[in-house]
Amino acid sequence: MSGPRVGPILGALWLLTFASTSQVLIVAPLLPAISRELQVDERWGGLLVGAYGLSAGIVALIAGPVSDRVGRRAILLAGSATMAVALWAHLAATTFPMLLVARAVAGGAGGVLAGAAVAYVGDFFAYERRGWANGVVMSAAALGQVLGIPLGTVLAKRVGFQAPFVGFAVLVSAAFVLVLLAVPQPDVPRSESVNLRRAVRGYAALLGRAATAAMAASYALTFAGLALFIVFLPVWLGDAMGADEDTVAVLYALGGVAGVITTPIAGKLSDRYGRKLFIVGACVGFAAVALAAPVVASDLRVAAGLFCLGMAFGGARVPAQQALVSSIVPAEERGALLSLGSALGQGGFAVGGVLAGALYEAFGFAGCAVAAAVAMGSTAVVVGALVPEPRGSTQP
Repeated sequence: MSGPRVGPILGALWLLTFASTSQVLIVAPLLPAISRELQVDERWGGLLVGAYGLSAGIVALIAGPVSDRVGRRAILLAGSATMAVALWAHLAATTFPMLLVARAVAGGAGGVLAGAAVAYVGDFFAYERRGWANGVVMSAAALGQVLGIPLGTVLAKRVGFQAPFVGFAVLVSAAFVLVLLAVPQPDVPRSESVNLRRAVRGYAALLGRAATAAMAASYALTFAGLALFIVFLPVWLGDAMGADEDTVAVLYALGGVAGVITTPIAGKLSDRYGRKLFIVGACVGFAAVALAAPVVASDLRVAAGLFCLGMAFGGARVPAQQALVSSIVPAEERGALLSLGSALGQGGFAVGGVLAGALYEAFGFAGCAVAAAVAMGSTAVVVGALVPEPRGSTQP
């Protein structure tokens, strides 16, 4: 690993993660604006999450084995270019069906990128530094809550809901240029060929091993838990506490600060004390916050505190989960496992988003919160019981 290259590489991966993650998360706080401008019920917003997640999950299953064959750099370039085009296409989304199609196209681009940055970190960085590197890259997702999502929410209120997606299109376009100029292809083993039969056999083999199957399942459960908690959180805050878009933007900013602080610290500490400790502890903590929210959040101040605590637990989980999943298989299987996990994660997010709408209508936010806690608690059990803690790099 060459020292001078680390900064530009992390910078390119960071910007790509910032933009691509923020354009997913911003859908929830934009639901009131989308409902108002397109004249649809807010409860249909879960379909936007579902369309993105389903498309991303299907494409990710294809992109993972391809990345093991052609290399991560090619996938990062293809994914960022496609994502930029997809986000620019949101300008034409003047009806709900058109927006649904635009989100599905963006989901396909997200599927190309699914796990690519994490797989690249696994290829380029030694096992002992992967927690730190993933923490740096994934701090971009948390900072997206501090800057990208609040600014996008305010911009949507002032200009229109398409405006934030155009802003993220500009950033993804810039990330494509940075990857092209600054990100080399790591010298790691690649799979011998890629075809449908080989891909199916590879996924079957991964699902046939307890540890890799459990890690893949952990993505489905954590993403489902996240969607169940956050998709209708802004709607609940508006219904129960009178929060408007500006208030929700501030809330997301505060939660993002908690994630920005926690993510890199937890990543570095997980290098020293183990990945499972942070995954299990963070999931249990998030589940406790979800259960507490509808019971004790009597006003916006309490809700903000709980949301920040939940985002802190989420930030502690991410780098440890990514470092662990990238370390339990050799390099030639890394892309496939990360894409399998990402596909299941996107599927979980889609199911969670659609289920959140039904639960919110039937039971209110309490139903969403209980389901989120069950999903996150299940992750803690699955990872704690079935996934071993690697003692060194699995990379040959």
